[in-house]
Amino acid sequence: MKSKVYFSKKITPDEVLRLYKALGKELDGKVAVKVHSGEVGNQNFLRPEFWKDIIDYIGGTVTECNTAYDGERNTTEKHLKTIELHGWSKFFKVDLLDAVGPDLELSIPNGKIIKKNFVGRNLSEYDSLLVLSHFKGHPMGGYGGALKQLSIGIASSYGKAYIHGAGVPENFWTSDHDSFLESMADAASSVVDYFSGNAVYINVMKNMSVDCDCCAVAEDPCMADIGILASLDPVAADKACLDLVYAATDDPGRDHLIERIESRNGAHTIEAAEELGIGTTDYELIEL
Repeated sequence: MKSKVYFSKKITPDEVLRLYKALGKELDGKVAVKVHSGEVGNQNFLRPEFWKDIIDYIGGTVTECNTAYDGERNTTEKHLKTIELHGWSKFFKVDLLDAVGPDLELSIPNGKIIKKNFVGRNLSEYDSLLVLSHFKGHPMGGYGGALKQLSIGIASSYGKAYIHGAGVPENFWTSDHDSFLESMADAASSVVDYFSGNAVYINVMKNMSVDCDCCAVAEDPCMADIGILASLDPVAADKACLDLVYAATDDPGRDHLIERIESRNGAHTIEAAEELGIGTTDYELIEL
């Protein structure tokens, strides 16, 4: 059966909420809202004001985890300052999931590369998950979307190093690249399984640079904005975004973003996630 991906070319806070409602999935209980807090100096990340309508509607808690590389988000003290600087704590209750250890360890019995995933311990306090993703390029993964948020995004600082190193944190920057991508898919699958269908994925194709929001120095966007996508399937959501990039043949920046995605074999993460059974690339795009 094809997964449904709702799409709108209008990119506004109220349109994010409209697409969420179109899914017909009410997230119940205590809702973790995964966002990207944005590295200090990055000009492209989506600000808290953009997400306010949807987060207020569901009454969710904004969640993040510390990074595993140098910057302004690699310690709890610095990350909380960044969260305040960027306005997240002004509008929302914020939970830095790995502020206090030990990590929550999720088993991945069918993992291709890794058999366990280390996430922020506070994830255990939530009943459902809303993943708000800024779709763009990425220096290592090729692209960043729902699957990256589920994996690297929700992983603790140690968990991020574990995924990047394909199970060997010391190999953070030197692991086999496809093994890293497959480790991301493995980690994403563990979070999908943990929430057992109580999750919604929204990808916003705006400010699309070849670089991630984790880059303090990032290229400016190279493509025109495309729209918002919402799905109950993270694989379908990311695949639909990739397909929309390829379809934008009149956009002069398209080839630059595609070069970044293909040079890092970015689509392999989607392929691996589909093989793990957490979604499908067979989707129906429904424009609203």
